Amino acid sequence: MLFIKKIAILLENLYDDKELLYPYYRLQEEGFNVDLIGTRKDTIYKSKNGVPIKSDLSSQNISAKDYDALVIPGGFSPDYMRRSQATVDFAKAMNDQNKPIAAICHGPWLMISSCDLSNRKLTGFYSLQVDIENAGATYVDEEVVIDGNLITSRTPKDLPAFVKAIIKGLKS
Repeated sequence: MLFIKKIAILLENLYDDKELLYPYYRLQEEGFNVDLIGTRKDTIYKSKNGVPIKSDLSSQNISAKDYDALVIPGGFSPDYMRRSQATVDFAKAMNDQNKPIAAICHGPWLMISSCDLSNRKLTGFYSLQVDIENAGATYVDEEVVIDGNLITSRTPKDLPAFVKAIIKGLKS
């Protein structure tokens, strides 16, 4: 029996269009099942540019055991994501199970709220450097940083390297 990996992409208002849509479609092109997870199921969330996307599921009704990886797009949405205890708990469980967590731009905000980042290396939007360092991690200014199960990138211009790293990690 062929096992198809299942990916969760988190969704909240004010997400960055490119940082959500690029991984969403590329991961599907690679044959992965991809769910858009909001704080509420079947809810329309709008990007920072007003692009609407509907959630498939709610973070309250999913389990880390059912997913192989987590993608956290940036924009201002990670600040809303970390206000949901169910979303924080899901990300924490993914990390506790050592499953890949990929975050771009402001995505590390959710990682800071849900993961033990002590002695880890991460990147993100440059303004997050202090937040990342205050969480105990080392900030690295590179297009993609891989530290164990954590994959991080800085901005939309890093999307090709970011998504390649996610795909490589899932296929290895």
